[in-house]
Amino acid sequence: MSRALPTGARVGLVSCEACGLLSRPASPENPGSCPRCGEVLAFRRRDAIQRTWALVIAASILYLPANILPVMTTTTLRSTAADTILSGVLRLYATGSWVLALIVLVASVMIPLVKLAALAYLLVTVQRGSIRRMRERARLYRLLKAIGRWSMLDVFVATFVVALIQLRPLMSVTPGNGVLFFAAVVILTIFAADSFDPRLIWDSGGEERGGDD
Repeated sequence: MSRALPTGARVGLVSCEACGLLSRPASPENPGSCPRCGEVLAFRRRDAIQRTWALVIAASILYLPANILPVMTTTTLRSTAADTILSGVLRLYATGSWVLALIVLVASVMIPLVKLAALAYLLVTVQRGSIRRMRERARLYRLLKAIGRWSMLDVFVATFVVALIQLRPLMSVTPGNGVLFFAAVVILTIFAADSFDPRLIWDSGGEERGGDD
C-alpha cells in the first residue's frame, strides 16, 4: 500500500524560512507574515530549482580557472614566483606546515567541489521525485549551509599574507586573478545554497511505500 507523506504543505501549513515556525497561512494566494518574527511567508520559493541550477553551473565553470590561475605572486630581488592554490598547498607541505596545507586543501579545494556536487545531487533527486533518504538529504542541505562560509579561508589567507609581506623590505606579494575567480565560486555556491528550497525535498517524496496488506 502507499500513503501520502504528512508534510506541512499537504495539511495547509507554511513554515517560516527565518525562524522555522510552522503556522497556518492567511490565504493560499497570500500566506501573510510569520506571527513570531514577522518574516514574509511563502509556500515555496519561486523558480528555486532553475535559479539554483544556474548558480551551480556558473560556479562550476569558474571553479577551473580558480584552481589553475595563480592566487598570489611573490616578488623578491632574485625572482618572481606565482602560486596557485594547489602549488601553495604543496609549498606549505614541503616546508613542514602540513597541518596548514591540509586546512587550505580541504577548505579551498575540496569543500567547494563537494558543495557543488551535493547541490547537484539535491537538485537531481528533487526533479526526479525521489523518495529515498529524504531525512538524510535535508541534513545534507543543513550541513552545506553550515560549512559554506569556510570556503573563503583561502581568500582570507591570501589577503593576510599580502598585507603582512608588504611591510617587509625587498619583498612584495600581490594577489593573482585566481583569487577573484575563487571568491566568485564561493559567493555563487553560497547564493546557490540560499536559493535552493529544502522544502522541495519533502514535496518530491510524493507517496511513501508501505508494507503489503
